[in-house]
Amino acid sequence: MEQREAVVAVLLRGERLLAIRRGPAVARPGYWQPLSGKVEPGESQEQAVVREVREEVGLTVAPEAKVWESETDDHRFRLHWWTARADTGEVVPDPREVAETRWVTPREFLALDPVFDGDREFFERILPEL
Repeated sequence: MEQREAVVAVLLRGERLLAIRRGPAVARPGYWQPLSGKVEPGESQEQAVVREVREEVGLTVAPEAKVWESETDDHRFRLHWWTARADTGEVVPDPREVAETRWVTPREFLALDPVFDGDREFFERILPEL
């Protein structure tokens, strides 16, 4: 089975980042995570970050840097982790995809439950080095 490409948007505002709880229309609902989504054919990773954030929470963002790569626990997706800034604008979640949103510190993110192991690794090991 061929791995699909996906992006994870670590959306920063000051010292906080946007955590979303997966909505009812997506796989594995109820998990807390950063925003993420598939890269569409012909789309760059940066374009995917901008589009996914706009679709899921209505914010216009500027991708900054790719900071990590990982894969999902079922190995279906290769995840390209990008930091992006969202200094202004109101979060307007798509209710099918996003059940809840919170601006949290990395420590607060790690206290959310449930979260995916790969996301936990990013916040414990990768983000502190950035």
